[in-house]
This record gives sequence, structure tokens and C-alpha cells, in this order.
Amino acid sequence: MAGSCHGSPGEVGPTGLPKVVLVGAPNVGKSVLFNLLTGAYVTVSNYPGTTVEVSRGRGRAGECEFEVIDTPGMYSLLGISEEEQVSRRLLWQERPDLVVHVMEARAMDRSLSLTLQLLEAGLTVILVVNILDEARRLGLEVDLEKLSRRLGIPVVGTAAVRGQGVDLLKKAIVERLTGRPAERVAV
Repeated sequence: MAGSCHGSPGEVGPTGLPKVVLVGAPNVGKSVLFNLLTGAYVTVSNYPGTTVEVSRGRGRAGECEFEVIDTPGMYSLLGISEEEQVSRRLLWQERPDLVVHVMEARAMDRSLSLTLQLLEAGLTVILVVNILDEARRLGLEVDLEKLSRRLGIPVVGTAAVRGQGVDLLKKAIVERLTGRPAERVAV
């Protein structure tokens, strides 16, 4: 039962669960995070009226259960590719409770504009800076706390292919969905 997640601000979908939508540019690790959040509970289908695939599954963190939707890659809410149009339509039509914007640590300068667009659109956002391990190998350091303060949203660092930071992401998801601290989330 997803008792502790109910009471989130958005509408629940047909699953009766709060919706968490993963967005970001292609090849930033959205699908890896999707698989880590959902495990084996995955449905892949074409978005209605398109050939673009959208994956859906159920995630759980502690007692909080939620629907997870992995969208096609997008660079902007204003994009014109079919993939970007599907992702944008999904955000507007399905009214997610939470948007998790996944970006690559090595390409933050190109990705932060999407973060700002999501915030300006009034969406509830968590920013995931992924592939931190590769960035560190290149000598790049990201001040996640400073970025969080500047944007006014949770920022989580991950190396998703290694499973690093996923527990922190689950905790941040629970906190955003419930509006309560999640100190003791069993993930």
C-alpha cells in the first residue's frame, strides 16, 4: 500500500499512485535510473498516436509507492522533434506529481536551461546530476549543495550505472511526494 505517498499535490493516474516522470536529454542515464527505481515492474509502449516509446513502472521507497514514467530524450520544453513533443505532451496531459530532471555532470551548461524551463512551468522538480564518477575522473567537481540552494530544489548526485546515489534519490522522491522529511526511508 502506498499510504504515505497519498496526499501529494497532483492527481493520481489509473494506477492510483502519484506520478514521477523522468526527463532529460538522450543518453544521460534516465533509463538506468528508471530500471533502478522500478525493478521488474515495467511496461513499454508507444505513446498514443506516435512511434515513440514510453516506459512505465512502479517504484517503491519505504512505504511510499509511486508510478515512474521514463520519457524520450528532450533538450527543451520548446523542442520540435517528435520525442520532445511526446515528452512535453506527457508533462502537460498527465500532470505528474514530480519531475525528475536527469542531466549528465559533464554537460550541465547545456542542460540547466531545461531545469529552469521546468521550474518556470510550475512543476515540482528534483535535479539529478548523473555520471558524477566520469566527471570526477576528468577533474570536474560539482557543488551539489550550492546548486540546490541557487535553484531552490533538491539536487542529487548519482553514478547510476554503479547504483551510487540511488538511495538519496529515493529519499528525495519520498520527501517531495509527501512533503515530510524521510530520515528513515528503507530503500
